[in-house]
Amino acid sequence: MSLLLLAAAASLALASAGCKKGEEGAPSEPKAASQPDAPAKPPVQAQASSAKTVASLTPALDFSGRKDPFKPFIEPKVEKPAAGSLPAAGALPIQGYTVEQFRVSGIIAGFKENKALIVDPTGKGYVVKAGMRIGNNNGVITKITPSFLEVAERSRDDVTGKMTRRTVKLALPKKN
Repeated sequence: MSLLLLAAAASLALASAGCKKGEEGAPSEPKAASQPDAPAKPPVQAQASSAKTVASLTPALDFSGRKDPFKPFIEPKVEKPAAGSLPAAGALPIQGYTVEQFRVSGIIAGFKENKALIVDPTGKGYVVKAGMRIGNNNGVITKITPSFLEVAERSRDDVTGKMTRRTVKLALPKKN
C-alpha cells in the first residue's frame, strides 16, 4: 500500500513539474500563433540602481610627468659609421664596410669547411665561410686557411671604366 502511494505521489510531482503557471495539464494552442509579430513592449519604469560605476570610483591615472623606471641613467655612446660606408638597399650589414675595416678574431678549422669569426668596426661579430659576400664592393670569401682568409673583390675603375679584380688577405693576429 505504501509503495502504491509513493508511486502515485512521484507521478503527480513529475506531471506538475512540466506544467507552467496558468496551464492545467493539457497542452493548449501555441501562443505564438495567436499573437503574430507582436512588438516588444517597453518597460513601464526604467530600472534605477543605487550602485556606482567602477569607473567613477577609481581616479584616472596620469603618468605623463613621471620618469621611466626602466630607462638607464647613462645612455651608451653609439658610434655611427661614416656616410660612405652605409650598405645599399637590400644589402646585409656585413656589406656596409670596406674589407680592410674588418678584423679576424678567430678561425675554426673543420672537417668539411673552415669558418672564421670576423668583427666589424662597431664591434659586431660575424661567423663567415667560403662563398659568402663581404664588404661594400661585393667581395666574396674565396679561401679560409688556419692563419688567414682571402677575399676577392671585383670593382669598376672610375677613370678607365674597366673591371678590376683584387685579392685582400685578412690575417689572424699572432699570439704573444
